[in-house]
Amino acid sequence: MIELSAVSKTYQKGADVVRALDQVSLEIEEGSFVAVVGPSGSGKSTMMNIIGLLDRPDTGSYRFRGDDVGGLGSDELAGLRNARVGFVFQSFHLLPKTTALENVELPLVYSDRPDISGLGMTALTQVGLADRAGHTPGELSGGQQQRVAIARALVNEPDLILADEPTGNLDSASSLEVLAIFQELNRAGKTIVLITHDAEVAAMASRVVRIVDGSIVSDEPVEAPTEARSAAAPLAREIA
Repeated sequence: MIELSAVSKTYQKGADVVRALDQVSLEIEEGSFVAVVGPSGSGKSTMMNIIGLLDRPDTGSYRFRGDDVGGLGSDELAGLRNARVGFVFQSFHLLPKTTALENVELPLVYSDRPDISGLGMTALTQVGLADRAGHTPGELSGGQQQRVAIARALVNEPDLILADEPTGNLDSASSLEVLAIFQELNRAGKTIVLITHDAEVAAMASRVVRIVDGSIVSDEPVEAPTEARSAAAPLAREIA
């Protein structure tokens, strides 16, 4: 699904040039659950932005589902991103005065699907929050807000889910709820790339790519991924 070849990206920071990615090559197969791990400033978020079609590399190439996306214009990238990629961020990015259902349905505004009726509720049901559809973010716990964000990422039925530090603002129990959902979505066939600095979170993926100073320093399978267990484990098992 994802093929980065010799990708480099630099940024100007004052008088200095920062090399965020340095000749990175990476392949991710469809149906994978990959954790990209590294310290702050390692380049992992830059990699996510390029994989998610939010940014372009300075050099190198990126093929998504076999197609080179380097020559696409901004509108074409936006359309591909909305249709094929779902994003989950650390800070949820929910509209505060908008209900959970309305937040989930936002990506559908830009969809060219002929029929979008019911997709928002279907996505909320997938994450176990159908009964919170009319609640605003302020009426939800942090874990519930992140589950709404996951539902929003799912609503267009994307090929790829990108999660950037999705447990960073959550307590341990809520983190396990969210990670259990990702594991079950992956078992159902979704491709997931999760950005994290936490080795325990990364251990719940099936493959760990470690990046330091803009370069991949290791890329290894996880022989026995940790099962995310919490009081909401039955919820996660319902997602299939």
